[in-house]
Amino acid sequence: MPTPDQSSPVPAPKTPAAPEVLFSEKLWPSPWIWIVVVGLSSAGILMFAPISFAAGIIAALVLLAIMTTLLVLSTPTISVTRDTLRVGRASIDRKFVGSVEAFTKSEATAERGPRLNGLAYMCFRGWIDPVVKIQITDPADRTPYWIASSRRPLELVTALTGQK
Repeated sequence: MPTPDQSSPVPAPKTPAAPEVLFSEKLWPSPWIWIVVVGLSSAGILMFAPISFAAGIIAALVLLAIMTTLLVLSTPTISVTRDTLRVGRASIDRKFVGSVEAFTKSEATAERGPRLNGLAYMCFRGWIDPVVKIQITDPADRTPYWIASSRRPLELVTALTGQK
C-alpha cells in the first residue's frame, strides 16, 4: 500500500466566512451613569479619609475599577445577521422571528410595564428609552416575544423585516 509523501503540503482547512452583520449595537451606559459611577467611587475617599487620605484614594480607585468592570461586562449586544438574531445572551434563528415593532416614550414605558408578558425575554437598560418588540414564532418556545432596549429602534426593525 503506498504511503503519502511526507513532503507534500497539507491543505489548510477552510474556515467559514463570518456572516454578514446587518445590524449591531452595544447598549453602553449613558454619560450620566458614568458620572454616577465616579460619584459613588469617590465616596471611598470620604469613608477612608479618617484613616488616611491615601487609603481613601486607593478605595476610590478600587471602587471605580470594580463598577467600571461590572458595567462593561454586563453591557449587552444586539446583532442581526441573515440567519440569526442575538440579543444579549439569547440567540434565535431568523426564521422564528415574526412581527417587529418599535416603541418610544409613553408607548415604550407601557410595553416595559403594564403590557409586559411575564414569559417574554427582556433585555432592558433603564438609560435607553426606546424598545423593540420582536414576536417569536417557534412552536417549541413558550416565549411569546423578545423586548429589548435600543438607541436605534427603526434601524433594528429594518434589519429584521427587510423593509425600508
